[in-house]
Amino acid sequence: MVSQLRKNIWWRVHFWAALFATPFVLVATLTGVLYVFTPQIENYLYGHLDHVKAQSQTITLDDAVAVAKSRAPEDWRLYAISPSSREDQSHQIVFLPPITKNSQGGGINSGHNSHSQVNAKNSNQFLKSVFGFPKNAQIFYVNPYTLEVLGSLEQQERFTFWAKKLHSSLLQGSAWRWMIEWGASWLLIMLLTGIFLAWPKSLSDLVPEKSISGRQAWKKWHALVGLVFSILSLIIICTGLTWSEYTGQQIRYLRDISGQAPPQVPATFRSVVGENNDALSIQSIWKEIEKSSGPVRIQMLPPSGEDGVWRATHTEKSDPFQRFDLLLDAYSGKVLFHTVWKDQTLFGKATAIGIPFHTGEFGIWNQFLLFIFGIGLIFSMTTGWVMVIKRFKTSSNFIPPLNTELLRKIPIPFWLLTLVLLWLMPMMIIGFVIVVCAEVSIHFFQTIKIQQKKKINF
Repeated sequence: MVSQLRKNIWWRVHFWAALFATPFVLVATLTGVLYVFTPQIENYLYGHLDHVKAQSQTITLDDAVAVAKSRAPEDWRLYAISPSSREDQSHQIVFLPPITKNSQGGGINSGHNSHSQVNAKNSNQFLKSVFGFPKNAQIFYVNPYTLEVLGSLEQQERFTFWAKKLHSSLLQGSAWRWMIEWGASWLLIMLLTGIFLAWPKSLSDLVPEKSISGRQAWKKWHALVGLVFSILSLIIICTGLTWSEYTGQQIRYLRDISGQAPPQVPATFRSVVGENNDALSIQSIWKEIEKSSGPVRIQMLPPSGEDGVWRATHTEKSDPFQRFDLLLDAYSGKVLFHTVWKDQTLFGKATAIGIPFHTGEFGIWNQFLLFIFGIGLIFSMTTGWVMVIKRFKTSSNFIPPLNTELLRKIPIPFWLLTLVLLWLMPMMIIGFVIVVCAEVSIHFFQTIKIQQKKKINF
């Protein structure tokens, strides 16, 4: 029973999943490998902006902001400040264009500043999470020792932004993100069914024998490579799906109802205005933030309004254990709200490590591992389709006939698992309908073909 199910049901699911996933996964793999090496590419392209020659004495951050502001368009507003965290780094001073009627409600694309939307009257309101700079932000790179403006660049002009958009939507709009989600969803099914089909009785069964050749040899190598990279594949797929549109929404729903949502930053904190209305300097606020953040690259969001507060977050994905969110009184520098790594939920910690691993943020070893994984995934896809072609040459069928008798013997847990996966990954519903229609059609024509052969033989 189990062996028949493996051959007639699980294998068919594996085949259809591979058919749906292959073109999109190949594109995602090739673009993903390019994205993994963005640190080296960006260092080559923007090293003159990001790095400076270390000197003995820095100039105050207030002066650096003033210099950048003098170079920015007059009606643009200061969005964020990312001071250098190492001696050879430049300051990044970020400005956004004014919000127009057409861009209001556009979120990050409209230059949305989470601080500017604070409504102290609503005690249930929270500040939005901060992930980097908006795509239309203009970044001015300032030498902290000389106050020389090294240059400016729009966030969307950086190679990282281009490579990420290429990987997620092939440089199309967000509506095209379905492609990668579709591929990742079916890749997960292909992986799980592949593990089930290829799991060996003993480790010796994994090693291809020298005596075998042809389709059997391809099958052995296909199974070996798939199993070797199975855990890494599972990590890459799951971390990718967490920020997808439809599956990501379902994952966030499960996260929230299970109490695994990250700590939320209240929007109700306000600064206590001093008697002389003298807010602390940017340099002083930076020093206060450093007491709580440590020597990592941070992002400082300035107050909005007279009683607004400073907000600071860490931006170095390569060091998730330094993750924090901080609110400071603009006049006294008092810490109003502070979360650190230990305050994160288990899910938050997993994603804080898993997502940077997915994008190769942890250094050369991480990049090399993802590069090898990409080669392995392409090899696995290729060998799988080589076997299909070889089968077609010998039997004129891409897919063997379906044993309909076994359909009645499929256990209920299988169908329950199918429903759960369709709910979790809604993009699969379309593919599921296609599979059902295709299988019914294939079975219909194969039945007619068999009946015709019987008539001829009779």
